[in-house]
Amino acid sequence: MQRLSGLDSMFFYMETPTNHMHMAGVFLLDPRGASGGFSYARVRAMVERRLHRAALFRRRLVEVPFGLAPPVWIEDPEFDLNFHLRRACLPTPGGRSELEDFVSQIVGSPLDRQRPLWEISVVEGLEAGLQAVVVKMHHAAMDGVSGSELAAAWLDLSADPSSDIHEKDDWHPERVPSDKDLLVGAWAGLASTPFKMVSTTRRIAEAVLRVSEHNRDSPTVPPPPPFRAPRTSFNLAITSHRRVCFGEAALEDLKVVKNHFGCTVNDVVMALCAGALRRFLLARDELPKEPLVALVPMSVRADEERLSAGNRLSAMLTSLATDISDPLLRLRAISAAMSDAKSQESLLGAGLLTDWTEFTFPALIGGAAHFVSSTRMFDHVRPAFNVTISNIPGPQVPLFLAGVPVVGIYPVGPVVEGAGLNMTVMTYCGTVYFGLNGCRATVPDISDLPSMITESLEELLTVVQRP
Repeated sequence: MQRLSGLDSMFFYMETPTNHMHMAGVFLLDPRGASGGFSYARVRAMVERRLHRAALFRRRLVEVPFGLAPPVWIEDPEFDLNFHLRRACLPTPGGRSELEDFVSQIVGSPLDRQRPLWEISVVEGLEAGLQAVVVKMHHAAMDGVSGSELAAAWLDLSADPSSDIHEKDDWHPERVPSDKDLLVGAWAGLASTPFKMVSTTRRIAEAVLRVSEHNRDSPTVPPPPPFRAPRTSFNLAITSHRRVCFGEAALEDLKVVKNHFGCTVNDVVMALCAGALRRFLLARDELPKEPLVALVPMSVRADEERLSAGNRLSAMLTSLATDISDPLLRLRAISAAMSDAKSQESLLGAGLLTDWTEFTFPALIGGAAHFVSSTRMFDHVRPAFNVTISNIPGPQVPLFLAGVPVVGIYPVGPVVEGAGLNMTVMTYCGTVYFGLNGCRATVPDISDLPSMITESLEELLTVVQRP
């Protein structure tokens, strides 16, 4: 058995009937010309050969009675690969909208918590002879960075990999622990909690003091605090239904803007999302006077943890400067805000969020999450933030899945109560892929956003090229 970390446990217990805490990746494939073609059977055979490459594929969670401690991973004695692999065919014409609708259904349904927390759907019937593989994994098992690296268990650098043919698989299932076993392990962990809590509380107090002194002496406006974001129509209580859509941009275009203004590619990504949201809210006649606030997850994964599962995350809040109409001034404001947020995050320390969650009882997290959801609390209070924007590093070399070239990767992150829109970004082979996920009830017109992202990029490129 292996116990979940406090942060992983938080993602597990944050889940409610309306708040699904899983992520997805949509791999677009071009089988034309691929040796042996492409089929569900070929994907299944490849996955079966490589299950041993990542332990979580055959592990499931067992909860501790009364939520006294985080759940434990066990090697699932009832593991059934057929349960995790699905086959689907899109309705004609099999274009982008049909694929987005299918992914919306996948993202809008929860994973079975009594089984290993992942699914794969092999999707046929796309136009132009393309195929897709949709991978869904729970946030309790991984963050965006570890998820992309664990997906490498199924991805290759060539169309004819042979490295998995002679690999050994010495996997052995475990028995499901009894309640007594789980409670004994929980009490053993609780015995050392007070000593660790004293040390962690001291570090948190010192970090907060450092941030307060920094913000008091800083000439710039400090990052926005939680629950000070303006309210919009997508900052309400969410339903269980989702709408997903995709967008792309050329990485070279983002670099042109980045080089001209002396900022980072991530600053440009944030500016594109901000520009699109400003257009989106103006079209709805509901742009708030205050700037929108984004939650930006940050990986704090060390090099030696790169292939490990679980979450190694921190997060920062930053202004999106949506109150500024000029795209150049907005980009500069966002770049400055991101710099300030990073400075504050460094003062807090990379492990602060992880340390704090180690002392939060799972039962309390679960109870709070269900209370917020059942009472629709965010219909009545200001949101902690408006939107989640996550930029996941992606490979810049061509990849293959089951011998077939991957020609696109769209990442999809979860939405949360009070912030029914997630904009996740990944760069692959010179293209920046946007995966937008929204609550169907609060962001029904989410499909307008990809074109608005494109318009925001064109607006910045026009400024760059202006004589």
